[in-house]
Amino acid sequence: MFRYDRAVLDRYPDVRAGVVVAAGLTNGPTPPALFERYRTAQKEVADRLATTPPAALPSIAAWRRAFAAFGAKPTQYRSAAEALLRRLGKQGDIPSINTLVDLGNLVSIRHALPVAVVDLAGIDGDITVRFATGSERFTDLGSDEPVAPDPGEVVFVDRSGVACARRWCWRQSAQSATRETTTDALVVVEGLHDGAERDVAAAREEIVALLREFQPGATLA
Repeated sequence: MFRYDRAVLDRYPDVRAGVVVAAGLTNGPTPPALFERYRTAQKEVADRLATTPPAALPSIAAWRRAFAAFGAKPTQYRSAAEALLRRLGKQGDIPSINTLVDLGNLVSIRHALPVAVVDLAGIDGDITVRFATGSERFTDLGSDEPVAPDPGEVVFVDRSGVACARRWCWRQSAQSATRETTTDALVVVEGLHDGAERDVAAAREEIVALLREFQPGATLA
């Protein structure tokens, strides 16, 4: 369902991923109990950011180095985790979107790790993380026109050659984003820093616990 191409592993041998496959989900507006937990997490993390900016966090710094290594300026293109933390630090709030997105964002800000929640109905088969050739197709959120990733950037690609995410964990495609109709999803949390194996495992464990609590009818693997 999710794998790294050998070339990516050779260049980034420290990458670690936690993967959850969930079926039988019911997405939609975030329930009050989850929303309250999300708001509490936002306040706790915002308080920490007042003394420790995102770029100073080891997990975020590691993603910055990875982005720079494949040619993406880390001050122009930020990992999903850094983008969330910067928004939280500046605005003090991350708006609610839906149950699955909020759940992923909650874990992302708490652990300072990117969490991708992929609607399996929007992709063709397994996802491979590999270097782009430039022949893939990527449709940004809010756009109808696909574009080609830059050759050499890291992308999530399905069996049809459609890029589900560009610049590794910078942005997901419109097709792979969750929506109210999402019933089956792939959740991926990744890390590259020293201690990533431990931190990714803890984040995955929290994702599973939250899904069990707020999606009791779902089947998890």
